[in-house]
Amino acid sequence: MSAPTTPVATPPAPPPAAAAPAVPAPPGLAAQPPPPASTAERSKAILEQLQRAEQAMLAKRLGEAAGICQDVLEAVPDHPPALALLGAILGHRGDLARATSLIERALAKQPNVASWHTNLSGLYRLLYRFDDAVAAAREAVRLQPAIARFQVNLGKALMDRGERDAAIDAFLAALAREPAHPEAHLAIGQILLARGEMKPGWVEYEWRNQLEQAKGMLPKMAAPAWNGMRLPDDRILLVGDQGYGDTLQFSRYIPEVAARCREVVVGCSPDIAPLLRTIRGVAACHTRWDQIPPHKVFCLMSSLPGIFATDLPTIPAPIPYFSVDPPLIRAWQTRFERDLPRGALRVGVAWAGRTTHPNDRRRSMRLADLAPLGKVAGVAFVSLQQKFPPRDRATPNVLPGLLDVSEALTNFAETAAAIINLDLVICVDTSVGHLAGALGKPAWLMLPTPSDWRWLLDRSDSPWYPSLRLFRQSRAGDWSEVTAAIVQALEALPRRAK
Repeated sequence: MSAPTTPVATPPAPPPAAAAPAVPAPPGLAAQPPPPASTAERSKAILEQLQRAEQAMLAKRLGEAAGICQDVLEAVPDHPPALALLGAILGHRGDLARATSLIERALAKQPNVASWHTNLSGLYRLLYRFDDAVAAAREAVRLQPAIARFQVNLGKALMDRGERDAAIDAFLAALAREPAHPEAHLAIGQILLARGEMKPGWVEYEWRNQLEQAKGMLPKMAAPAWNGMRLPDDRILLVGDQGYGDTLQFSRYIPEVAARCREVVVGCSPDIAPLLRTIRGVAACHTRWDQIPPHKVFCLMSSLPGIFATDLPTIPAPIPYFSVDPPLIRAWQTRFERDLPRGALRVGVAWAGRTTHPNDRRRSMRLADLAPLGKVAGVAFVSLQQKFPPRDRATPNVLPGLLDVSEALTNFAETAAAIINLDLVICVDTSVGHLAGALGKPAWLMLPTPSDWRWLLDRSDSPWYPSLRLFRQSRAGDWSEVTAAIVQALEALPRRAK
């Protein structure tokens, strides 16, 4: 296989087109009207400064980009393009309130720049100001209806408001203008999958691989993509693409692949390889591209549901589909018997996912948000965070006696062995929930609104994982009702015998 000698990492998941707001893009400086002749030279210099700032922003030199904009604003206070560009930069840095204020000021002085309205819509979405986000996105479309990405951003804002039919209309309008727009296709696919319209949904879901942020995640492959055909004499490579949760979810298809191909080899990250090696049908797992043997075809694991024409009733059901070494399970049993109070309900918690996930701002919470759970008697909490979030180090007593075992969670096999020795897992939408579900352990997932497509709509159960129970936000960004419902359910559970 002609490929770089680099690790086979699990790449970041492509952004959920209907759920994750995009950080504002550069505001399109060239669209500004020409300056009066008397100030042409000065305005040319300012434009060149802002173009340098835009280039620095695109290169992720955000401090440099912000400094250039601030220099311009010191010389020309309230210069609209400088305000708009600085707002976009601050949006990238997470300073949402200032970013919003700056772009609003720019639009107050120059209201007819469509790109600024669409950028402002993205910021409003991050701030859960969904009505404002829709209004700003509609204005961008009104000003430049032929631009596909403005229609896409309107569709995303409508999705946040739960208006899925209207969102599909916006995405279709985008495709009428740009038929190969990957975000529009993917967004339609995610809506269809969430509705349970799986077969057309999988077709659109394949467009995730055409997103800019997905390109370059894999080396050039030396074999063609698999179409599901039987290859009884040949080897297939399955690649654990997207996030860890996706790989855990879709690896259930490996036995079905093995039934059609002579040999299945898996390329994945080192963290997850110890589990994938235990799946029936896996001949070998490789964590570096230079280790992978010659193969006739390859397939991304996240493409397997579509290849097998999965519908809700035909989701592969055998659970667990991983196994864990008994000595590892016994080691965690010994640790918990030593470190946790006898008779207490053993509950693992994971409240934050990977910070680089495009939807992390919505799906993750702070440890302090779990404070109501700490008041439930007879419960011993275990942190299943592989890395304890630094921002939560100051509030570990939110859950009294919280046992931090992060130093031992070196891979997913360790985490699986820990989960097997727990009574329950409570977590946000992250890989820990997928792992618990794949092991058949009871787990309660705390879901944002809107939630990811795989959890469908308005359900408290999951056809992917029968042992999961879903607790959904009723209001975006508000975890209080979710934690209140979990407290009530937790209080009703029987405790262990002392």
